[in-house]
Amino acid sequence: MRTTLTLDDDVAVALKRLRKTRDVGLKELINDVLRRGLQDLGAPSKRRELFRTHSVALGRARLSNVDNIGEALAIAEGEPFK
Repeated sequence: MRTTLTLDDDVAVALKRLRKTRDVGLKELINDVLRRGLQDLGAPSKRRELFRTHSVALGRARLSNVDNIGEALAIAEGEPFK
């Protein structure tokens, strides 16, 4: 089949680099790249491992809220707050 492709600049540069390393024609390279890409896209997606976050007891909160920034900083720095 004969068709016209418009390639993005980054794709064209990558194809040029591949042509130099493989020493093949553009047609052969594009067909190979498309075959691999189509095969990859058609493959079933890999199952991802579940990521679990474990909880840790940190003790009780020293502040009920942090609306008063001065109080929060004083407690964090160990200063008695009046």
